[in-house]
Amino acid sequence: MLTALSGHALTLEKIKYGDFSQWVTREIKESAVLGGNKKTLYAIGPSMTLKGNNAYVPRGGSPWATSNAYAKVAGIVKGSQTVSPASINGNRVAKLRSTMEHVKALGIINMDVMVAGTIYLGRLAEPVSSTKSPYSKMSMGMPYTKRPKALVYDFRVDMPNVNTRVKATGLGSQKTLKGRDQAEVYILLQRRWEDAKGNIYAHRVGTGRERYSKSVPWTKGHQLPVHYGDITGKPFYKPYMGLLDGDKAYHAYNSKGKLVPVHEVGWGAPDETPTHVLVMASTSCGEAFIGTEGITMYIDNIAFGF
Repeated sequence: MLTALSGHALTLEKIKYGDFSQWVTREIKESAVLGGNKKTLYAIGPSMTLKGNNAYVPRGGSPWATSNAYAKVAGIVKGSQTVSPASINGNRVAKLRSTMEHVKALGIINMDVMVAGTIYLGRLAEPVSSTKSPYSKMSMGMPYTKRPKALVYDFRVDMPNVNTRVKATGLGSQKTLKGRDQAEVYILLQRRWEDAKGNIYAHRVGTGRERYSKSVPWTKGHQLPVHYGDITGKPFYKPYMGLLDGDKAYHAYNSKGKLVPVHEVGWGAPDETPTHVLVMASTSCGEAFIGTEGITMYIDNIAFGF
């Protein structure tokens, strides 16, 4: 039991594999033109090892996906690793780190891609074949009908003291941008429905979202409050807590098995029952492929608090 922000005791409902004590180890062999090296990619799930250049399918009923990816771009196989197990005070945790991935093969391909370390409830469609429309390759969220008061987790942030970010999409040269990147964690509750054409729409039922612009020491039992209903008029509201649609829309599989945008078209009523929950932790808060190399987050024991 934890003491909630309101002073009342909080009961925790663990998310499966959210203690990050078990990991799937994947062994990918990169293309010969990149050196033919073996690359280890980690997935959050039961302890096991998978060998071979195969698209990952979640094991053991794990609801988690990561930014780690088996990519096949222009026929060249590359593994991207930005999430891995680590140890804090002798305990296994998830380590997320913003990293510049280099894909260079003389005369064939020359790409630099900035990748944030990210974990989320959902699934990544592999193999990744391009850097275009990254959200269209991710299914975000899992079925969930409860209304937690908070998302609870242990975490630490190591933030480089720089006020610039790098844009590196693999298309063209890198660009340096002004402004500090931030790590973030969020929980979003949605009530989704699908029309006859397979389009998915949603009301935003609950919102909890925090960003971290400075280093944060190891903190146990941090509580990210969930606010229900339309929060746009609340004093704590920030623009990044708003509805997600257009190029900001996340994606999900519809009943036809197609990965489509989830259009958040309005705020849910304060007492509305959700159908899905989205949880994400990331070392970047901006657009995909824009970030600051070296931003690192350690996170553990993610749970819903009631």
